[in-house]
Amino acid sequence: MDPTAKDEMQPSLPPGSEWPEQERAEQLARGAALKWASGIFYRPEQLARLGQYRSREVQRTCSLEARIKSVVQSYLEGVKTGVWQLAQALEAVQGAREALGQARGLLRGMANAVQTLEPLREQVVQHKQLQALSQLLPRLRAVPAAVVHTQTLIDAHRLLEAYGGLRELEQLQEETWASLGGLELPVFEGLGPLAEALGQAVEAAVGAAGQLAREDPALLVAAVRVAEVEAGRTTPLEQAPRDWRQRCLRALEEGLERTHFGTPLLPGPGALAGWLEALRVALPAELATAEALIAPCCPPHYKVVQLWAHTLHGGLRRCLQQLLEGPELGAADAFTLLHWALHVYLGPEMMGSLELGPEADVSQLEPLLTLENIEQLEATFVSKVRENVVQWLRKALDGEVAEWGREREPDTDPSGFYHSPMPAIVLQILEENIRVTILVSQSLQRRVHGMALSELGVFLRSFNDALIRFSRDHLRGEAVVPHYVSYLLAALNHQSALSSSVSVLQPEGVVSGALAPVEAALDELQRRICRLVLEALLLELQPLFETLPSRPWLSSPELLSNVCERTARFCRNFWRVRNPTFQVLLAEAERTVVLLYLGALMQGRLVCRGPEERNQAAERMQQDATQLRDLFLDLGLEENVHCAPVLLTLRKLLNLRDPTMLGLEVASLRQQFPDVSEEHISALLDLRGDVSREQRLAALSSLQDGPQPSPRAGRRALFSLVPAPTPSPSCLFSGSCA
Repeated sequence: MDPTAKDEMQPSLPPGSEWPEQERAEQLARGAALKWASGIFYRPEQLARLGQYRSREVQRTCSLEARIKSVVQSYLEGVKTGVWQLAQALEAVQGAREALGQARGLLRGMANAVQTLEPLREQVVQHKQLQALSQLLPRLRAVPAAVVHTQTLIDAHRLLEAYGGLRELEQLQEETWASLGGLELPVFEGLGPLAEALGQAVEAAVGAAGQLAREDPALLVAAVRVAEVEAGRTTPLEQAPRDWRQRCLRALEEGLERTHFGTPLLPGPGALAGWLEALRVALPAELATAEALIAPCCPPHYKVVQLWAHTLHGGLRRCLQQLLEGPELGAADAFTLLHWALHVYLGPEMMGSLELGPEADVSQLEPLLTLENIEQLEATFVSKVRENVVQWLRKALDGEVAEWGREREPDTDPSGFYHSPMPAIVLQILEENIRVTILVSQSLQRRVHGMALSELGVFLRSFNDALIRFSRDHLRGEAVVPHYVSYLLAALNHQSALSSSVSVLQPEGVVSGALAPVEAALDELQRRICRLVLEALLLELQPLFETLPSRPWLSSPELLSNVCERTARFCRNFWRVRNPTFQVLLAEAERTVVLLYLGALMQGRLVCRGPEERNQAAERMQQDATQLRDLFLDLGLEENVHCAPVLLTLRKLLNLRDPTMLGLEVASLRQQFPDVSEEHISALLDLRGDVSREQRLAALSSLQDGPQPSPRAGRRALFSLVPAPTPSPSCLFSGSCA
């Protein structure tokens, strides 16, 4: 390249402009020089060496200029070389463009030539198809006969031969299709239905695996082999895959479910127990058959035993769901299903059998009944059992009530106690229903236990109401019962039997306080019966106490003898009541007689006219207390619970000779009987007949001023149950009442 061209290619700057880098470099150099000079020539003595510094800097400047010129020269030479190479590349590209243009023209000419050869190509293709068709023609003529023969083999259950014939026909079809360029011949239209018929035959054979494994295992093996060979075959793109293996597995499941859990086989009402028992026998036998006969006929990856176990379980689970969605089960069916599903099915006789190998994989099975199913069945069982229990208890109570009107006394046991089978029947009904539920679960037992206690409480209230009606009708004369008291005593024995045996209703694991409401109801029933007995005793004795106290009473023991005789006759059958109720009843009877006696004393029927009558009254009260004590001792009452000794205390109050000492006796009486009131004391002082107003007030004030009575364990109310008339003003403020 000449120097003129080089100069033309060198870059030129516009007039008045400079390189920005150059300006920046000069500014930095000037700043550095000024800084260096100011540092060097800051002191005057340094100016002497200015010549040396100048010559040194001149040399350095010359050196730098030489180096800069060298670098710039090298840069310019590299740029010149690059520009030359670009020019050479441009010339090469232009040459290639011209060559490509010439090639495009040649290709356009060849395309026109190809279009003229297209009819010839079509003729060549048709010639090849005719040639191939002529070669395949003998085999194509035999296709219809081969289709018929294969169908015959299918109908004869010769599945392997049929599959071989089908595959030959399909291979011929594929070969023909490839030879004819994808052309489908009508002669092969029957292959699709033929393949479907063979698939259905394979599916039907596998669906009857349980039967074929016993009767014709060769057919089962042939069907499984056909499905496996077909699964391992590579399917052409133009043919849809035939998934016969999955169809076989589905056929196994459907055939098994159809055999054991078909809709017509669902049990009707009351037939559930037999159906479950049949399954208990059939399902283990089916699993044993699968392991011993069917599994050897199938490949290992079929996992026949696991498939059998899971299919049977799934079918049974769905069947039970359908059963629970249908009409509500009875109590027996609900209990049977719960026990079977929770214990028998998972027990050693079925899915928990040691003979069932690990390949069954029963640990992965879902629960046969969901928690909602169990809740539903338990609620159904409890509801149905409650209905039955209510009916049974009502019958037991109605039968007992019907006996109360009999002309003869209640039945007795060998020991002579009044006896009825009703308590045993009631407890047996409830206890059996509670006890049997432990065979299912503790939750069901808790439910039935709560239901049983609730119904027992209802029964006791009904028994109580029946006794009230029985007593009301008898006392009103609407239904006079010859042995009214005897049947009340028999009812006491029933209460005692229930109370002593109610603990049998308490299963293990249930809190001990669960029986508290029933025990309270039994105690209330006992109090009710005792109250009815004592009301009858009151009706017997009240007329006798209307003439006590009186002046005939002072001189003769006949009045109280009549009371004791009537009481003894009334209580003659108390011994037929079992202890401890016998003692309770006797104690209440003795207390009732004493209360009647005290009530008669408080009525003011007698006022002693002098010391002699007071002595007679005191002696009579002492004799009456002794007579009552002897009466109830003879009847069997323990002496430490007698109430008659209160008469001896009152005797001291009547027999006191000095009225000024009445305060001490009243205070002593208050210590022994804290429930004595001023009205009771006033009535007793009226009986004395010699107490002045001041003496009365002093005696009554001792009730408030005296020491408070000490609490005594087991002390029962006495005077608070005795009605005392309000003293008249004349008795309180007019001196003697004589």
